[in-house]
Amino acid sequence: MEKYELLPEQLIYEGTITENNFFHPAPLAEATILLTHEKEFWHRLKNQQLTRSEIREIGFPMSENLVERGRHIADGTIQAALYAQQFGVAMNIAGGTHHAYTYKGSGFCLINDIGIAANYLLAEQLAQKILVVDLDVHQGDGTAQIFQTENRVFTFSMHGAKNFPLRKQQSDLDIGLPDKTEDAFYLKTLREILPKLLEEVQPDFIFYLSGVDVIASDKLGRLSLSIAGCKERDRIVLQACKDHEIPVAVSMGGGYSEKLAHIIDAHANTYRVAQHIYF
Repeated sequence: MEKYELLPEQLIYEGTITENNFFHPAPLAEATILLTHEKEFWHRLKNQQLTRSEIREIGFPMSENLVERGRHIADGTIQAALYAQQFGVAMNIAGGTHHAYTYKGSGFCLINDIGIAANYLLAEQLAQKILVVDLDVHQGDGTAQIFQTENRVFTFSMHGAKNFPLRKQQSDLDIGLPDKTEDAFYLKTLREILPKLLEEVQPDFIFYLSGVDVIASDKLGRLSLSIAGCKERDRIVLQACKDHEIPVAVSMGGGYSEKLAHIIDAHANTYRVAQHIYF
């Protein structure tokens, strides 16, 4: 959790952003959560009534504060989406809770911020076709499950093939990468796939999950990107969004390197690249 405090401090210190660039989300309304998550699951989550096995699958000790944090994170991604429609790009300093399903939490994810925000845009008729670009090292299994029958949302996940979750869901497009994948192969694959997706899907909105657990120093990653390669990944995605004039909301996702400085630098690069391309 320390990175969520240090990352804004670093970005302000180096001048990438100012205090005026921040927005502060509120706890998300239950009605909006229920556009995505099953009522029975949400009721038991909110009231601290999950079973031991359900809590174990999430991986966090349950508390009211944790649930409230999830509500703020999800609202942050909705607000980022609305700001992105104004300015081209906006970022949630947290988010990327892509292991949460409609009916359960999993993998340190209680509710699915991108799933919730995408369904909000559709319900409010603020988007007609959404592309989820999930480049966290772990498959976006919860997001895939949420949108498995929703043809207005195309889910693309490029992840470590042998990494969590053991049992993958079926995204609209899954690219499973071998352990130790390095910059050249990773970036070549992304450069080949993303333009084709934009042409075929024709999205009018993109959610980008920019997890930095793809870098070689990550304890949970199993891939071998350099920090520079991870930055180039961000540039490829954000430049494509800018060139095609498609608004993009970015959620930070995972990052678990031993050295906190590596996590902060890799996450900060996403903001640095966005600032360079858009502003």
